[in-house]
Amino acid sequence: MTDREPLHGLDDHALLRSIHEGTASETGEKVFAALVEHLCLALRAESVWITLACPQAGRLRVLACWRGGQPVPSWEYDTAGTACGQVIDRGLPVHVAEEVTQHFPDDRHLAERGAVSYVGLPLLDLDRRVLGHLAVLDTQAMPQELRAQTLVRIFAARAAAELQRMRAESQVLQEETKLGRLMDGAVEAVIELDERLFVTRMNRAAEEMFRCPAKSAAGRELGWLLSEESHERVAQLAASLGAHPPDQPVPSLAGTVRGVRADRTEFPAEGSLSQFSKGGRTHFTLMLRDLKARLEADRRIHSLAAETEYLRQEVKERHNFDEIVGRSQPLRHVLADVNRVAPGGTSVLIQGEIGTGKGLIARAIHAASPRADSPFVRVSCAGTPAALLERELFGTDEGSLELFGDERDVFAVQGNGRFALADGGTIFLDEVGALPRELQEKLARVLRDGEFSPLGADRSRRVDVRVLSSTSGDLIHAVEGGRFNNDLLDAIGGFTVTIPPLRERRGDIPLLAQRFAERFARRTGRTLEPLSAEDVQRLRAYSWPGNVRELENVMERAVMTSAGRRIELDQALPEPGSSQPGAAAPSVPERVLGAEEMQELERANMIRALEQCDWKVSGEGGAAERLGLKPSTLTSRMKALKIKRPRK
Repeated sequence: MTDREPLHGLDDHALLRSIHEGTASETGEKVFAALVEHLCLALRAESVWITLACPQAGRLRVLACWRGGQPVPSWEYDTAGTACGQVIDRGLPVHVAEEVTQHFPDDRHLAERGAVSYVGLPLLDLDRRVLGHLAVLDTQAMPQELRAQTLVRIFAARAAAELQRMRAESQVLQEETKLGRLMDGAVEAVIELDERLFVTRMNRAAEEMFRCPAKSAAGRELGWLLSEESHERVAQLAASLGAHPPDQPVPSLAGTVRGVRADRTEFPAEGSLSQFSKGGRTHFTLMLRDLKARLEADRRIHSLAAETEYLRQEVKERHNFDEIVGRSQPLRHVLADVNRVAPGGTSVLIQGEIGTGKGLIARAIHAASPRADSPFVRVSCAGTPAALLERELFGTDEGSLELFGDERDVFAVQGNGRFALADGGTIFLDEVGALPRELQEKLARVLRDGEFSPLGADRSRRVDVRVLSSTSGDLIHAVEGGRFNNDLLDAIGGFTVTIPPLRERRGDIPLLAQRFAERFARRTGRTLEPLSAEDVQRLRAYSWPGNVRELENVMERAVMTSAGRRIELDQALPEPGSSQPGAAAPSVPERVLGAEEMQELERANMIRALEQCDWKVSGEGGAAERLGLKPSTLTSRMKALKIKRPRK
């Protein structure tokens, strides 16, 4: 290792904060500029850049570059004979720890920069196609250090996510254009009739509907194109049109009409009849809409709308890529579990109370896994009826059509389900304990066999998905009570990550509260002062039954209700006694304590923290961290309170 060792002196919180600072407040190409700057600073590298593959083969366009402590204007370059060319052509990472110019003697750029080492990662879309790449270059050796590799992968995943977000926005516009064209192209069949209800003319849509050339239908009685009952209804309406008063509404053709094609097969339609004069004679216009064709159009619109909404959600979630804030020992254990389980393909069950951030941990596992460039699809298992949830999970067969009610009240359901969308990536079953009992056995089979059958399909479909699940309940107890399928628990519980409630990581409360306050202040264009010591004490005294989600809501209300630059908690924070029973809030005596009693309480609390940390004062997992104090402050207070480590 060199004296400029990557990540030297940075803790996990600083690394995660650097990711957040590089991405949270920007979109589009500004994200790439922030990413290269913060990654270059975190790795202490000579330069970092992000590229986009040009339409011309063998060329890359630099979206952002940070070199020598400053940004560099964008440029394009050829990849022939370069390290970047290998990343793009193979679609695989390239890491040359030292003597990179000997590996790529034709790469003039490496020699000009005095390069010694190089790291390049491809940026892939959901179909594993190369969009561009992220590259790190240094004038010193870059050994394969795990934390550095993880950081580069996370930044590359964020860059790829932003490219996909930008492309998803474009896809949303394309889908909306398709919707408009589909609606504009829905042309009705028009049949002109004489006063005897004989066909005089048909438009092309009518030819297609009845599968009959207009010249073959001309001169035929309308009864040749309609069922007997429908023909009689149209004739009755035609007779009434000439007799109704001018100031009264024109009668409508109510109900479904049964059309008859040239091959004598029937089909349902709906339409209207109007009257006009031509050459002094009465004529009629019958306009029909094929119900099945309309249902197919509605199905397509429904499918496109669902895909558009999913793309919008993906855009939103990728833009809201967020950090995991905290330095407490319990949270470090969770992050260690994430790093341990992310590279594999095993299923993961994330346990924790409501509001602890189970979804954020699931996204962290996906982002650090080999599937990071593939879809992350979330399914909420709570509060959705079993029939609708089954359609959402598995979709319906492309050739199936479900009809509900009569022919005028029809609902079509078709399209891909979430398992199909997640193929090659990760599916997250949020609150899997709320999954309806009748679906649990089917889901267990799908996870065991790796294949499923869409509703209405006569064949199964294989998928490659990694399953992440979350629960705020006790699934083992639910199995014992017959409320949860044991096979499903075995399928989703390959590895368990337990997220501690906020009351067990009180040292993180000031960090989280300040971060939430800054976020909501930015949204309103305000600048607020940091939290005061009194504010921090009040926040730590509350038991937070709603965990991080409740803290976020409290800080949002506090920012909204604060008049000046100082954050006001009075209207936003519940009284300590209003929290849910069972939450481990610090006990506060009802009587007023004297100075000596307060000192004794402080002394007892410090000794308890020191004992739990085996009298380790500073550093990771030390008492200062647990108490939320600086090590120097804790040492000073220990001397003042005459606290000494007991002799063994």
